[in-house]
Amino acid sequence: MDKNEKINWDELGFEYIKTDYRYISTWKDGEWDDGKLTEDNMLTISEASTSLHYGQQCFEGLKAYRTKDGSIQLFRPNRNASRLNDSCKKLLMPQLPEEKFIDACMQVVKANERFVPPYGTGGTLYIRPFIIGVGNNIGVKAAPEYIFCVFCVPVGAYFKGGLAPVNFMISDYDRAAPFGTGQQKVGGNYAASMEPHKIAVERGFADCIYLDPATHTKIEEVGAANFFGITHDNKFVTPKSPSILPSITKYSLLQLAEEVLHLEVVEGDVFIDKIDEFKEAGACGTAAVITPIGGIEYENKLHVFHSETEVGPITRKLYDTLVGIQFGDIEGPEGWIYKVK
Repeated sequence: MDKNEKINWDELGFEYIKTDYRYISTWKDGEWDDGKLTEDNMLTISEASTSLHYGQQCFEGLKAYRTKDGSIQLFRPNRNASRLNDSCKKLLMPQLPEEKFIDACMQVVKANERFVPPYGTGGTLYIRPFIIGVGNNIGVKAAPEYIFCVFCVPVGAYFKGGLAPVNFMISDYDRAAPFGTGQQKVGGNYAASMEPHKIAVERGFADCIYLDPATHTKIEEVGAANFFGITHDNKFVTPKSPSILPSITKYSLLQLAEEVLHLEVVEGDVFIDKIDEFKEAGACGTAAVITPIGGIEYENKLHVFHSETEVGPITRKLYDTLVGIQFGDIEGPEGWIYKVK
């Protein structure tokens, strides 16, 4: 993006915009180099890279927020660093020191400060760290070299007209195998979700909901997000499974539900044939924070929770609390906020 070109913050969506700088570091001969910022947004890699052929790659997503006083902060980047390393461990890729991950994100945000949307617009600077296997390798084995990169793009408010419920349908497809890579943030899980997402959208739904791949009786993920429900007796319930990505947003909501809203919190099985136990439901993740679920279609019947048009009161309170912490309007639990200096 041209340095003299002005951004219309109100028209930002979730699209790629070339920002000024990104961070890149290479792992070779058993260690990571020091890393550096670069203006070049193109990677040159071997045609035989394992990331291209065998899916040896993983990524993360987090945001930088502009606060009311003009400062910038990150939300729990240490948890993203930990999850990235969990993915690396699963795919036999080298671990990345937490301090290197956080420092890289900080460098990228500071170097691209002009792209952090102003406070009050609802916009944020989305940060995408990733690690890919590179080098000359044609066999199905770990790569000889790796690239760690962090880039960022300014993104607009997810709900342009305010927080609003949407409907989902149950999918017959699986996004991940039992005890496969469902807990890791790897590209293969997302590739598997593209066809079922397309089917859901063509049928007029926001996305599809995946049931557990072993029995197809329990809710696991909502598109690329985690599920939660509020029971009629005010319990915050979210699925627990070895094939669910451990959402940082979800675990933040779990803590806030218990400590701020004083709800009983439960991680366990969420059976699809018992969704009438919930008076509210939502999907949660980095992009939207919370997407309220109006209804779920299952066996050709739409089960509506609180409303198809209005957000439930507990869902709204959770959303307002978490977003308030992220933008610096509410003090969050110790260790959640990292100031960019």
